[in-house]
Amino acid sequence: MNPRILIVDDEENARKTLGIGLRLEGFEVSEAGDGEQALAALVGVPVDLAIVDLMMPGMNGLELARRMRFLHPSVRVILTSAYHLSARQIERADVGACGFVPKPFRLEELVVFLRDKLPA
Repeated sequence: MNPRILIVDDEENARKTLGIGLRLEGFEVSEAGDGEQALAALVGVPVDLAIVDLMMPGMNGLELARRMRFLHPSVRVILTSAYHLSARQIERADVGACGFVPKPFRLEELVVFLRDKLPA
């Protein structure tokens, strides 16, 4: 079975473009435009990994990751943003994220990173 990824980003073009690229790489992809949509999507569809943008209106990426940690603990969260966060900053945020990918990223590098973070 192909790995299942949820992309959460309020920027529709970025979300759709990443979704297309990841589908071409063999991932099953679902998308959400904000935190509420993401939480609703997780109720019905099992997901292995979520790529969550930090800077979203309403529920930001850190808050979403925090909620996902308690509501859907099996989903691994990768945070992403044009604003860089160090591993220590992510750890201090205590949201359960397993990684950070700064934007812009290259699809090839992201795919390698994601495959490394997927459950064995």
